[in-house]
Amino acid sequence: MVTLFVNGESHSLDIEPDMPLLWALRDILGLTGTKYGCGIAVCGACVVHVNDKPVRACITPVDSVQGKAITTIEKVSSPVAKAVQNAWEEHDVVQCGYCQSGQIMSAIALLENNPQPDDAAINDAMRDNLCRCHTYVRIRQAIHSAARTLADQGGVA
Repeated sequence: MVTLFVNGESHSLDIEPDMPLLWALRDILGLTGTKYGCGIAVCGACVVHVNDKPVRACITPVDSVQGKAITTIEKVSSPVAKAVQNAWEEHDVVQCGYCQSGQIMSAIALLENNPQPDDAAINDAMRDNLCRCHTYVRIRQAIHSAARTLADQGGVA
């Protein structure tokens, strides 16, 4: 039995302790916002937050995250998350959309740790989130826009 604390709720699951977190989220809990991309932590489509840090769910065994707070794209709701989500819409970032949950989760983590990133910091933080539609310019613009919004609101809460 594995107990996961996901999006503010505790779930006791009868699964193998080495099951990747991604499969527990998607197949067992039905949280399909987190996507399967490469399965080897290269593309970033599966990024979730574990104790507010970005983690690749496709290679994270569930037993390694027991007792930790797991947040998926379905429940991000901080002021940073709202600023990022609004900026994504403002800059029409999404094309096919497949990678976007991972992109947004990584962008939120970036802004929570660095509220005013420059292009180099954004490129560094987002370099392992791949987008086959190549929306990287709009992603960078959206992150800058979210940072400005947060600064106008008095900074990261």
